[in-house]
Amino acid sequence: MKHVARPRNAAAVAVLLAVSVALTACGGGDGEPAAKTADKASGSPAGQVADPIVTTYDGGLYVLDGTTLKLAEDIPLEGFNRVNPAGSDRHVMVSTTTGFQVLDAANRKLTGVEFEGSKPGHVVRHAGRTILFTDGTGVVTVFDPEDLGDTKPRAETYTSAAPHHGVAIQLADGRLVTTLGTEEKRVGIAVLDKNRKEITRSEECPGVHGEAAAQGEAVVIGCEDGVLVYKDGTIKKVKSPTEYGRVGNQAGSEESTVVLGDYKKDKDAELERPEQVSLIDTETGRMRLVDIGTSYTFRSLARGPHGEALVLGTDGRIHVIDPATGKVTRKISVLDAWQEPLDWQQPRPALFVRDHTAYVSDPSGKRLLAVDIESGRQLASAELPEAPNELSGVVKQH
Repeated sequence: MKHVARPRNAAAVAVLLAVSVALTACGGGDGEPAAKTADKASGSPAGQVADPIVTTYDGGLYVLDGTTLKLAEDIPLEGFNRVNPAGSDRHVMVSTTTGFQVLDAANRKLTGVEFEGSKPGHVVRHAGRTILFTDGTGVVTVFDPEDLGDTKPRAETYTSAAPHHGVAIQLADGRLVTTLGTEEKRVGIAVLDKNRKEITRSEECPGVHGEAAAQGEAVVIGCEDGVLVYKDGTIKKVKSPTEYGRVGNQAGSEESTVVLGDYKKDKDAELERPEQVSLIDTETGRMRLVDIGTSYTFRSLARGPHGEALVLGTDGRIHVIDPATGKVTRKISVLDAWQEPLDWQQPRPALFVRDHTAYVSDPSGKRLLAVDIESGRQLASAELPEAPNELSGVVKQH
């Protein structure tokens, strides 16, 4: 149902991106489609790709060299696909209609390894483990990303009471924080010990969605009226300052006790274009709203190397926020102004951060850009054959 672009030369450059939202794919690929080698005319080496970047497009995946941003491989893969770091220095998880497929980005190939299940959703990396949530089955899968290869790694699974659009995170001591709900209604979270016996739960979280971990393993889960914070064995509710105040996408950092979240307050909007973000302090249990003066989307949130909150606005700038004060300290110009499309699967600029570099996609210009976060200086840009959609790369677990 979708065409596959022909590879062609891409300008040399450097780039990358973060985050988690769920997938309802409209199409799928076979288990291990053959990859097309790109940029042969430039004499690119046939070996491994250094610090690979991966972006989806309508019809496949592009794998790019993280230093030069040379297009290393064009991998056909039909349908709406999503990409997330797998937690190793080689792999990226690709969500398709049939499950989570493993992309060996360094070696420019889909491995054929797949965690099967309908509606693969959130991919979470924490404490040396990668956690997958399959919405269509309610199955949570936990594995060590260092075990990824050409065969499926040994994994532990937990099955939720009912399938739902959910998320889970495993803490360093083996506790599992996982969402509660059904396909019709999502209500909160449960915390299970390493033997998967329930320790505590809260059902005070209507429309539960998304997660982030802050300094000290404080876990923040979004609700339609605030968030839940699980810390030191206790679940606490942090309420939104407005009656309807939905936090559905979050970005955390080990460098900060504050989690960055989106913030929507119009329950009846067909598509709300919010201009405020939320900062949730996991120590004080307070939420602060920050007006950035422009709208943004679910692919706009990230954290910098020092815990700074980063928001890619539709004004084309990255808004740098001090999480402790809520002050916008800098604005980095990257793109022209743009508008979010009504269909969430349609391409829109995306932000992905690795180390000190912010990587931004520009679908309208068929480009990727690299920006130094601290200086604001553009490091490089690269043209692509087709408009990029999702953007990710390899990010090794600490």
